[in-house]
Amino acid sequence: MKIFSGTANTPLAHAICAAIGMAPGKISIRPFPDGETFVKIEENVRGEDVFIVQPTSPPTNHNLMELFIVIDAVRRASAKRITAVLPFYGYARQDRKDQPRVPITAKLVANLLVAAGANRILTMDLHAQQIQGFFDIPVDHLYAAPVMYEYLRGMDLPNLVVVSPDVGGLKMAHAYSQTMQAGLAIVAKRRKNALEVESLAVIGEIRGKNCLLVDDLTETAGTLTQAAALLKKKGAKKILACVSHAILNDTGIGRLRKSVIDELITTDTVLRPAIAGVKITTLSVAGLLGEAIKRIHSNSSVNSLFEFKGARTS
Repeated sequence: MKIFSGTANTPLAHAICAAIGMAPGKISIRPFPDGETFVKIEENVRGEDVFIVQPTSPPTNHNLMELFIVIDAVRRASAKRITAVLPFYGYARQDRKDQPRVPITAKLVANLLVAAGANRILTMDLHAQQIQGFFDIPVDHLYAAPVMYEYLRGMDLPNLVVVSPDVGGLKMAHAYSQTMQAGLAIVAKRRKNALEVESLAVIGEIRGKNCLLVDDLTETAGTLTQAAALLKKKGAKKILACVSHAILNDTGIGRLRKSVIDELITTDTVLRPAIAGVKITTLSVAGLLGEAIKRIHSNSSVNSLFEFKGARTS
């Protein structure tokens, strides 16, 4: 078995290797003067079980293309099996035709991964679980919830209510509420455009309670900050946000600095610089991904990785 890393999140790839006690594979990745990407695998991979770690976080198109090139290089070097490890799967929000004459880019990316030579996919907290069905190859879909739960359990929050910031995240919020033995609430929202949302109402009792907002990803932080403002207006005490993928741009960072969210809890699935003025706790999923890689390599079950404290995250 060998694990190689693209340039999108090298620290996570190295942490995964450290978690399972092996050295990362030797690979050279550098740009040509015209911006094209050159890749060379610097060690023999013939007949090997190869894992390539590369989240498709911003710059999304560059990181995707780099992943395709690495997969192609490994395939042409006669690897036995190639597993693309995407801690964050980009373009996942474009998973259906919600208006005329638009692409289903999540499916396009799935087709391109298979065409490049991937035999298997390992990913985490997809924006929509049905994306697993876009592939005709095996997909192992992990959840960051077990890692989040361990951290939240140590906080010992009384009168906790888990809140979904929109209707689409209700299933995830319900799983958290069951595991945390907490209440459940939903914020109804209306999206104005790609950058702005409007929170309309809270369904559930949150007055005088500590609230935990849960979501799979945030970029502009509009959904989270609007929901938090509404919760505070309705009498919530402490407000935490738990997000698997925090792909924060300048707009999102600005909104978080002004928001009433006391702490943003996220993971290291995407590489993110330190952000001043926002309390962000970053938990590592390297151990979880490393364990999944070990089990895939040994053809063992990964089913138990979906479970924590007796509850399933799916």
